[in-house]
Amino acid sequence: MNALHQKGIALVLVLWILILVTVASGAYALMARMDQLEANTLMSGTQARLAAEAAINLMAAQLRDPDDFTRPVADGRPYRMEFDGSVVEVSATDERGKLDLNTAQEDTLFTLFMNNGMNPSDAELLAAAVLDWRDPDDLERVNGAELDAYLNAGLAVGPANRAFMMTEELLQVIGIPYELFRRIEPGVTVFSKAAMPDLNFAPVEALLAVEDITLEEAQEFVAQRNQLDQESLTGLALPNGQAVVARGRGLTYSIEAKATMPNGVWEKLEATIRLGGGPDGQPFRVLRWREGFHY
Repeated sequence: MNALHQKGIALVLVLWILILVTVASGAYALMARMDQLEANTLMSGTQARLAAEAAINLMAAQLRDPDDFTRPVADGRPYRMEFDGSVVEVSATDERGKLDLNTAQEDTLFTLFMNNGMNPSDAELLAAAVLDWRDPDDLERVNGAELDAYLNAGLAVGPANRAFMMTEELLQVIGIPYELFRRIEPGVTVFSKAAMPDLNFAPVEALLAVEDITLEEAQEFVAQRNQLDQESLTGLALPNGQAVVARGRGLTYSIEAKATMPNGVWEKLEATIRLGGGPDGQPFRVLRWREGFHY
């Protein structure tokens, strides 16, 4: 009886050891599998990033083509290609198609804010505040905002009283909601020096700075424009009668590239470039670089 009892205990111990070994082996296998997946994801992300960078460089080279009819149309339309196993979608937008925050007039900014859902009184205040932010003086214009207005609102910093250096500085202007900035940001720039967007290249977000146009009309215009080649664009018009006219090659472009690997891992990059050789001999200069997109 004592021997049988001891054998029973030994059997239970062996079973527990087998269970522990099984659990440990399973945990090790799971960790190894997770490490492998993580390594594959990291490698795929690196490959996708390199493919997106390659697409930006390729688009920049093609934008130097002097022939209007073989050069990519820089109005935001996507071009699709395959690169080393990844699918890449790349587009270029001539900055002349965007509204420059440093040259836009007050009524144009008012229209932009109104067409993005702001009520007239708030849009009027914000448009004036933008001009007070960028002008070099401390004189507050009608409905505008200089340092006292910022301090009274509990803000520690007032207007810069200089030109915008980047579009993100618009968030420092008193009275602008973040969601409004997110909506208009693809249509504004600090590089074009254009008081109005060029219809050849304007994205939907920039077209909303044009009077007498709705979001639906802007979307329809861009969709129609993206179906036409460069030769067929002249004469295309907005519902308010403004028409596309012939334009040559610009110098400053925003290029967006998204590369997707076969396993679904993707990377998106955006660069604003200016064509023309510099002291380093490069064919273009990068003015702005964005990465780490989550949308």
